[in-house]
Amino acid sequence: MHLPIRTVTPESESAAIIGWVHEIRDLGGLMFFLIRDRTGIIQVTIPKKKVPAEVLDAARDVSRESVVRVRGRVKAIDKAPGGREIVPDGLEIISLAGSPLPLDVAEKVPAEMDTRIDSRFLDARKPRVRAIFCIRSAVTCAATEFLHSRGCINITTPKIVAAATEGGTELFPIAYFEKEAFMNQSPQLYKQMMMAAGFEKVFEIGPIFRAEEHNTIRHLNEATSLDVEVSFADHNDVMELLEDLIVYVYESVAGTCGDDLAELGISLSIPGKPFPRIRYEEAIEIANRTIEDKLSFGDDLTPAAERAIGSGIGQHYFIVDWPTDIRPYYAMPYPDRPELCKAFDMMHPRMELSSGAQRVHDHDLLVERIRAKGLAPEAFEFYLKAFRYGMPPHAGWGLGIERLVMTMLDLGNIREAVLFPRDRHRLTP
Repeated sequence: MHLPIRTVTPESESAAIIGWVHEIRDLGGLMFFLIRDRTGIIQVTIPKKKVPAEVLDAARDVSRESVVRVRGRVKAIDKAPGGREIVPDGLEIISLAGSPLPLDVAEKVPAEMDTRIDSRFLDARKPRVRAIFCIRSAVTCAATEFLHSRGCINITTPKIVAAATEGGTELFPIAYFEKEAFMNQSPQLYKQMMMAAGFEKVFEIGPIFRAEEHNTIRHLNEATSLDVEVSFADHNDVMELLEDLIVYVYESVAGTCGDDLAELGISLSIPGKPFPRIRYEEAIEIANRTIEDKLSFGDDLTPAAERAIGSGIGQHYFIVDWPTDIRPYYAMPYPDRPELCKAFDMMHPRMELSSGAQRVHDHDLLVERIRAKGLAPEAFEFYLKAFRYGMPPHAGWGLGIERLVMTMLDLGNIREAVLFPRDRHRLTP
């Protein structure tokens, strides 16, 4: 039985480990291997005149990133990673790696993002990259734990649909037997239907698909969304739920991912509550103080505007009270100012992370809003039917997991936060 590298201590008399050969150094009379598994790195020191001949033969044949099994004595040594080393009495090559490698796992030679993704199975062997995905796992686990604690039911909704969630052309059409179907933009319609079912509080973590022709460091065409919907709630209630979730996730990552954060050189700062809430019109004013291309009422925020506002605020914040005409048909207008709606975006200083609103729950008003967007209510009959038989007031939001991880860890490219990115140019691996 081999030990995880992290459990091998200098006090052990002997140990057996299996891992990848991270580095090889040959200094004449001594060879040094760094062996890596998912728990860490340990040094294997091979004094050529003191180890069995078969160990030396295997050591000479091995290549970087080969999988090996090492048995030997454990010794304390200050200069070695983790303060210990193994002097082997057995070295077995389990799987010999080809050479040259497509990229340098030890990161002495940096690789471009496309090269990294082309060989993601190698890229993900890097301790730094593995740390990102361990933290991403902790993020989704913490979010699930938090929402369960708030009484939310985890649901699963279709990803192949007959109609667009919000209309428009940002859809991936697919052939579905004799019909045309689409990859879903969002679970929005289905989670609202669950409000009519009396579930009251639901959430889903799953893929969403947007056929947007972006080629930026913060956009994907297949992303992961955390969606929440709550009955008998308004936009203020679900904004509070969202900021509570963000703080809980940060606290959980800080408390459980110390080694991974250290690998990334990050000291995680927990966001403070409550997050500032600024009106859309105020956000436009803040942005226009510094950006070159000025915005008017009814304009969506540009990336430059988001950066300008975020720089001024310097923390997570909400933009509220958006123009009704630029939000989806299901956003509830204010009765006394119907040109504004009860919609919000939750922002990190770098970018938008979440979008939500109180929803229209009145059937006739919803039909009116669908028509106002130039859409045909008949295409949404499966959805509208749920509003005829007792739909409670409700509100919700969707949160991008990749953007949350990207901003939490200060990553330079959203593709670093997803194992196998899908963008307008990439369908493999």
